Amino acid sequence: MDLGGGIGANVDLSKLSDRDKHELQQFIVNESQKARIQATVHSLTDTCFSKCIGAGPVKKGALDKYEEPCMRQCVDRFLDANLVVIKELEKFKS
Repeated sequence: MDLGGGIGANVDLSKLSDRDKHELQQFIVNESQKARIQATVHSLTDTCFSKCIGAGPVKKGALDKYEEPCMRQCVDRFLDANLVVIKELEKFKS
């Protein structure tokens, strides 16, 4: 396995114990899940900010009386939509 020439690039993975291989594999899965969550949060932020705040300059340090409920509702709808998709995908797995 090539680790891209960075830290640990000279590690011979064939010399790892089965336990170490399993732990490394689990670490990679966990990091991948974190990356997907971060990507979702960034997408959510971009979508809701564009919809509710717009491209204009930020006028003050807090959301105004229109922006705050818009952001809250946008986040709620985004999460609701994700739950619907997840439930439908779970049906396909069964």
